[in-house]
Amino acid sequence: MVTPVGILLAAGRGARFDPTGASDKLLAPYGPGGTVVGASARHLLAAVPHVIAVVAPGADAVARELEAAGCTVTVCPEAAQGMGASLVHAVRKSLPAPLGWVIALGDMPDVLPSTIEALCDAIADGAGIAAPAMHGRRGNPVAFGPGQRDALLALGGDEGARGLLASQDVTLVEVPDAGIFRDIDTPGDLRAV
Repeated sequence: MVTPVGILLAAGRGARFDPTGASDKLLAPYGPGGTVVGASARHLLAAVPHVIAVVAPGADAVARELEAAGCTVTVCPEAAQGMGASLVHAVRKSLPAPLGWVIALGDMPDVLPSTIEALCDAIADGAGIAAPAMHGRRGNPVAFGPGQRDALLALGGDEGARGLLASQDVTLVEVPDAGIFRDIDTPGDLRAV
């Protein structure tokens, strides 16, 4: 089966982690010998063979980490405009004709590859949008079928695809994976591991 393209959004500012900007949460140590963004990339790559990782201008260390993990890295000049701009940038880089997209976040290092595979299966089975859920509560990442291309390309701002999820049917895929809710926003989130 041909799988969707993975998109790893890693262009955020991380202001809640360090308001001064001196340390990047994506490069914080995480797991044995890894980083937050490295773990996020490895889990996504374990489920989808092609991952486009979006970084902000000047995020050279993050780009190197993602390239070392096996991602195709692209710099989004409009990253400061928000997640929607980064997402549109990555979708454009994936064209002309992927069989869908799995949109993952660089600060969510605990999502299991099996969860991502289940989302790919839902898209292959015809879902337009698929999201993981645990006990009925929706989490991340989110997968989009090829019919969502124009809607994804029309996104903007800092909400990413939240508006699409609110306005369209979403197939919930029940998974035993608390990682779909866990992101690294503050230094305290690292200690909770």
